[in-house]
Amino acid sequence: MIVFVILPGNIQSTSNSGSMGKLLLSLGVIFLLASCTQQVKNNTIMNPFLKAYNTPFEVPPFDKIMNKHYLPAFEEGIKQHNAEIKSITDSHEVPGFANTIEALDMSGSLLGRVNHVFSNLKEAVTNDSIQEIARLVAPMLSQHSDEVNLNEPLFAKVKGVYDCRSSLHLNQEQSKLLEETYKHFVRGGANLSADKKLQLKKVNEALALLDLKFGDNMLAETNAFQMVVDRKEDLNGLSQSMISSAAEEAKALKLEGKWVFTLQKPSWIPFVTYAQNRTLREKIYKAMYNRGNNNNEHDNKIVINKLVNLRLQKANLMGFESWSAYVLDDCMAKTPANVYKLLHQVWTPAIHKAKEESKDMQAMIAKEGGHFKLESWDWWYYSEKVRKEKYDLDEEQTRPYFELNNVREGAFAVANKLYSLTFTPLKNMPLYHSDCEVYEVKDGDGTGMGILYMDFYNRASKKGGAWMTNYRDQYIDKDGNDIRPVVSVTTNFSKPTGNLPALLSFDEVETVFHEFGHSLHGLLSKCHYQEISGTSVSRDFVELPSQVMEHWASEPEVLQIYAKHYKTGEIIPQSLVDKIVKAGKFNQGFATVEYLAAAILDMDYHTITKIGDIDVERFEKNSMEKAGLIPEIIPRYKSTYFAHTFSGGGEYSSGYYSYLWAQVLDCDTFEAFKEAGSIFDPKVAKSFRTNILERGGTDEALKLYVNFRGKEPSIEPLLKSRGLN
Repeated sequence: MIVFVILPGNIQSTSNSGSMGKLLLSLGVIFLLASCTQQVKNNTIMNPFLKAYNTPFEVPPFDKIMNKHYLPAFEEGIKQHNAEIKSITDSHEVPGFANTIEALDMSGSLLGRVNHVFSNLKEAVTNDSIQEIARLVAPMLSQHSDEVNLNEPLFAKVKGVYDCRSSLHLNQEQSKLLEETYKHFVRGGANLSADKKLQLKKVNEALALLDLKFGDNMLAETNAFQMVVDRKEDLNGLSQSMISSAAEEAKALKLEGKWVFTLQKPSWIPFVTYAQNRTLREKIYKAMYNRGNNNNEHDNKIVINKLVNLRLQKANLMGFESWSAYVLDDCMAKTPANVYKLLHQVWTPAIHKAKEESKDMQAMIAKEGGHFKLESWDWWYYSEKVRKEKYDLDEEQTRPYFELNNVREGAFAVANKLYSLTFTPLKNMPLYHSDCEVYEVKDGDGTGMGILYMDFYNRASKKGGAWMTNYRDQYIDKDGNDIRPVVSVTTNFSKPTGNLPALLSFDEVETVFHEFGHSLHGLLSKCHYQEISGTSVSRDFVELPSQVMEHWASEPEVLQIYAKHYKTGEIIPQSLVDKIVKAGKFNQGFATVEYLAAAILDMDYHTITKIGDIDVERFEKNSMEKAGLIPEIIPRYKSTYFAHTFSGGGEYSSGYYSYLWAQVLDCDTFEAFKEAGSIFDPKVAKSFRTNILERGGTDEALKLYVNFRGKEPSIEPLLKSRGLN
């Protein structure tokens, strides 16, 4: 396992950072550490992390885990991991694959166990206590990570095995684990001189704390804004379900008789899409894109400045001219030039399409007697009007057919038809929140494949967005047992209100299928080693299993399975399906451009080659002007709330492009089903399962793909899918 860090509960997050020093100046933190440490000394057996999980399927005992348990468990986990590392380095045996590389992969089980739970719950059910613990534990784990990565005797043994690899007669998976382990140490600084190793430790420590600061700021900014509406006429255009949700929000805040809208996506997106009051649309939209940019205690501009410069400093220490060059050296794309080439290849037709779309909306404004220029806060509202006029389709026609439980069952049905999987709900399971659902996943022959947690609804204690993560990785233990994964899918949908169930937009339907696709990647894993199992693949490959699942969501054959009216049970009419299919490429210029703008912004920050002060607002403005972004569109994520790249360990720093890179693969993959004549073709499905979903990172990503497809991917299916060809 080797590296353990505190990060958001996203897919296979990793990071390295440095020591405890500064935070121990806080008396509150000292007290927390002392009291928790004393508690575990007094009664170790009461800490659920420090003994075997006595739970169904050995899932984490969420109902017994308390915040006071984390620090002692982390401390003990680090202690045990150090002892395991010492047993490797002190061994007098000749370094070999089993006693060095396999031993490393199996080490750190307790530390991994507690970190899986803590890092995930920090994102799903956080509070002040958890955030304080995170600020303390992050440098602890960074220091430990550096101590492992920079352990000279340990690296000498790893290098010894690596240097004689040709004579070891390893199979493909063993060879890949050896390669990744060696590369992990090199990229962690093992070859640096002593003074540079010391610099690296300091940089890693600072990065870990800044990462937490960015995320905490963003959560605080998101939760701080509330738009209170007290005039019923200001709700004109909104559906009853949206109004009911806003009323429920107001009631929770003791504002009965009013309506409250927030910066959670299920609140602000419907408002800017349907509310007729342009002034209020502008207000909530600007609040959304100014998060972290309000010159207050939660401002992220200084954090970004420090993060970008520290990442460049780290890249330079590692021998790379930019952070992007360092990150991409370990991805399919390999170089910044290759990323920019793909982004610009799609940008040209996308911006052309977006300009055409903006003209349609400006014409709609004029048609309605408006005398103003289309602005970014108008796009959602007028694009919906144009869609309704062009295709006689609006979102409120489809929502009643996309009840959340039915959508979930639809995703399950697709997995059953493709891979013969079954999903059985489990009762009386340990839960970290009452919103969670739990399922046992079995293969067609009854073999258990793993446990799936699903947590759908938004709340103030949950970070925004949607993600998949593991509470336990799949691997083969030392006794030859196949340890099956515990996987979790988390989203931020609006809760049912009154007599209305949770009704989704089609974008949210696609989110369910997307994250479920990630979960299949984790659940179907058939690998020996944790380091390369499941979703432990390169960043620009990991989105293939998730994005390809989105294709099934809109297929008429699949809509007939799950799209049922929540009141009548009526299957969605074919006439409405036809409208959905026809409108499928609508507004793709906008969707593609806002995404590409964010991806370019990410790359521009991280291809900087000179350390210096960065004016974040000016940098973003120059970046977007250089790209040719039109003023009617803003990047999907402006800098100060761009969590993909500036939080979560920077797992998508120089990596936000990967959704597009993977879309080349997913569109080409779905084309294989189309070519076979059925979206459920068993031969293609089996090949995708055995060559992609089961293989984890046991081989090079492109080789895995070619093994499945029989050829390298083509960009044409992507352009066709987005209506850009």
